[in-house]
Amino acid sequence: MKLFSYSSCSTCRRAIKWLKNNDIAFELIDLLKTPPSKEMLISASDIYGDRKYLLNTSGVVYRSIGSEVIKKMNDNEFFEQLFKEPRLIKRPFLCKSVKCFLIGFKEEKWAEKLL
Repeated sequence: MKLFSYSSCSTCRRAIKWLKNNDIAFELIDLLKTPPSKEMLISASDIYGDRKYLLNTSGVVYRSIGSEVIKKMNDNEFFEQLFKEPRLIKRPFLCKSVKCFLIGFKEEKWAEKLL
């Protein structure tokens, strides 16, 4: 299980603490140094049913690009942009398997999928 995280993100730190408190093994990956692959992002988008769930809409990068510009991107441009600028990715981004992703940290949802 891979957890893509950003060290200065308080939500990521809460997720890491929760995983450790529940004795759940995971590989911690720095989101900025090694972002999820485009294939992983596409799979997560497919499972969530909409690519908007992948976006960190409260971040500076998202606001600097603008929601209208992002909405107008085709899928290839969108996923390429996420891969090039991983701060656009909502975090934490957890990949349990090719069929199970958890984006953002909601304790009850994580407990449902991981405990």
